[in-house]
Amino acid sequence: MIYTTEIIVNITLKEFIKKLDNADNMKHWQKDLTSFEHISGVPGTVGSKMKLNYTVNKRKIELIETITHINLPHEIYMSYETKGMHNTQKNHFYTTPEGYTKWVIENEFSPTNLFYKIMVLLMPKAFKKQSEKYLLDFKNFAENGTSIQNA
Repeated sequence: MIYTTEIIVNITLKEFIKKLDNADNMKHWQKDLTSFEHISGVPGTVGSKMKLNYTVNKRKIELIETITHINLPHEIYMSYETKGMHNTQKNHFYTTPEGYTKWVIENEFSPTNLFYKIMVLLMPKAFKKQSEKYLLDFKNFAENGTSIQNA
């Protein structure tokens, strides 16, 4: 399953990257994130890996994030591995004529077990809706300092 999401964040590209590139900020815009840890490579470089732990509806999910391409402030690509699913994400950042930041994400989900194959078939909109929620939560954090932790 492949889809694209995008949002305009009303801050400069420089401010945007500073907030996005700080792993400590993830707790302010990634609902259900319980912890993260750097596990290999030089943080913020191609090949570096981070373990992300989420609890979604009392279900624990562990993702391994690997940076596969980086050209900040314009783009960063990552892959995510979890039991039953592989996800690639290509993030592109543009400056709008108003001086704001346009964030475009190309997602590709590839299920590797029957459970996720069924989920992708029956609930494809749920994946896109979650991606859009992360974008909106990041926008609210970046523009207004609004953290999902205070919600």
